Amino acid sequence: QVQLVESGGGLVQAGGSLRLSCAASGRTFSSYTMGWFLQAPGKEREFVARITWSGCSKYYADSVKGRFTISRDNAKKTVFLQMNRLKPEDTAVYYCAAGIDNTQRLSSYDYWGQGTQVTVSS
Repeated sequence: QVQLVESGGGLVQAGGSLRLSCAASGRTFSSYTMGWFLQAPGKEREFVARITWSGCSKYYADSVKGRFTISRDNAKKTVFLQMNRLKPEDTAVYYCAAGIDNTQRLSSYDYWGQGTQVTVSS
């Protein structure tokens, strides 16, 4: 069992940066692939980035490639999403998730946080 709590969201101007954190509880955090997803108002939840348990493999959605960076600290049971050069279209609730499979599919993630709001003003 893994519990996830996101933090770090907020209001930022376009071009600015935010760093999201996701703190996990549970002894097996280091065994999981961790992912970040977003859900904009009226839209379906979609993949943003994922990182394998070792941190050696990372994958990003095309829309954030080159602007967002995912990382993890297994000792602190935390995964991060550094978001740079933010755009108004990045506005959404951001969720972290944990899963066994190394995939972008939402259905493959077993545990989800409650989400943190990111709002980018133009």
